[in-house]
Amino acid sequence: MSSPLDSKVRRVFGEVAVNKKLARMSSISRVPAFISEYLLTSRCRDESPSCVEEVARLIAEHHPEPGERERFLGVLKERGELKILDEFRVRVDLRRNMYLLQIPSLQINDALVPESIPRSYERMFSGLWGLGLLRYVPGSSAGEKVGRRSITPVELVDFEPFQSDLVDAKFFAEARSEFTTEEWVDLLVTSVGLNPSAYTFEQKLLLLARLIPLAEPNVNILELGPRATGKTFIYRNLTYYSRIYAGGVVTPARLFFDARLSIPGDLAVNDVVVFDEISRVKFSNSDEIVSKLKDYMVDGFFERGALKRAHSTCSLVFVGNIDLEAVDREAAALDYLPSFMRDTAFLDRIHGFIPGWRLPKILSSDRHLASGYGLASDYLAEVLHRLRGEAFSSLIEEHVELLGHYTIRDERAVRRLASGVVKLVYPSGEVERQTLSRILKLVVGLRNNIVRLLSTMSPSEYPPKELDVAVRA
Repeated sequence: MSSPLDSKVRRVFGEVAVNKKLARMSSISRVPAFISEYLLTSRCRDESPSCVEEVARLIAEHHPEPGERERFLGVLKERGELKILDEFRVRVDLRRNMYLLQIPSLQINDALVPESIPRSYERMFSGLWGLGLLRYVPGSSAGEKVGRRSITPVELVDFEPFQSDLVDAKFFAEARSEFTTEEWVDLLVTSVGLNPSAYTFEQKLLLLARLIPLAEPNVNILELGPRATGKTFIYRNLTYYSRIYAGGVVTPARLFFDARLSIPGDLAVNDVVVFDEISRVKFSNSDEIVSKLKDYMVDGFFERGALKRAHSTCSLVFVGNIDLEAVDREAAALDYLPSFMRDTAFLDRIHGFIPGWRLPKILSSDRHLASGYGLASDYLAEVLHRLRGEAFSSLIEEHVELLGHYTIRDERAVRRLASGVVKLVYPSGEVERQTLSRILKLVVGLRNNIVRLLSTMSPSEYPPKELDVAVRA
């Protein structure tokens, strides 16, 4: 039975409202939530069991499991054509004067793609999910296409992108007036796949703080918390504008710019780069990467090789696991930081620290996962992406007064965090003074957590202090 909020969400948002309980069915959740929910909202208006089964069948038939690669390639060889559901990515090969296609599920990195397709869907240069029709072009015909150089004889001949075409950031902002602040916060929490009734209001705000880097450009966030609190869930399932490094080796070419291939790195083409399990992340050239990261975290500029002073709005998120029993205050978290982050110059460039141990573990699907109606993930991802281009600095200047001994970096950090959270909670710019004050206290708390870390590391350089904020009448 639908709740009053569910009914309101369906009435106001219509086709982009989705039943989150349906979206997390195991047969559908094989793909990221923003894909399964796109398919549900675009193909299942009535949520009938048969329609949901059809979506599950489409995913099963066209998205290979890791062990199914050879079977799918065999079908392509025998039939000459094959439809694949995947995240396609195009790179430019200037030496061969052509575009080459990456198809991750088939482990193909150099398929053919006509220029018309990436021209129509520019996001393919950074990675775009969709349903692609592949054609097998063996023998001499493939050789003629590429000047007889070695290449995988597979060509993408048709493509259906999976993205919302109903995105209107103005409508999203106007829809806010239909909801109270508590309802709107609950809607956002539900939209990211979690059950708002399992969290206090302050915990919901901590959850929304994870969205700030998606809505506000050049925001750097640190979050440490126990396992199973959903630290990377949002970045992995909510948006296709993120890139996640889950341990492993990170190279300067992959992160900033590949000089050999003249390809921009992940920092240049995504809204957010997430360093997951930071204690296990390794840099192939630590001195170069850390130095460039520190420069980038100041003003969004970086350079490498032939790429001179490039700019990006990409936000950085650093995520790590901690033992809940060992943490009783923010300063104790220093023991869980990798060596490159135990540097006051680096930490000072991080705008806020989310104490993930204040959030409950996600243990029960019925208790902690969303079951009501929320915004489809692909729709919300597009809204957040477009909000990055909105300037809320004048609104922050008008309503927010900073109190305490702020450094320039403190001030920039709090203003950016405040701008991001106001975009989320008050996208129309119409704020409520009392609730805004409560929200901004949490935002300043995120910066105070960084201040305490800095003071613990170097009390002479960073004397203990407490930042505060007030909302002007």
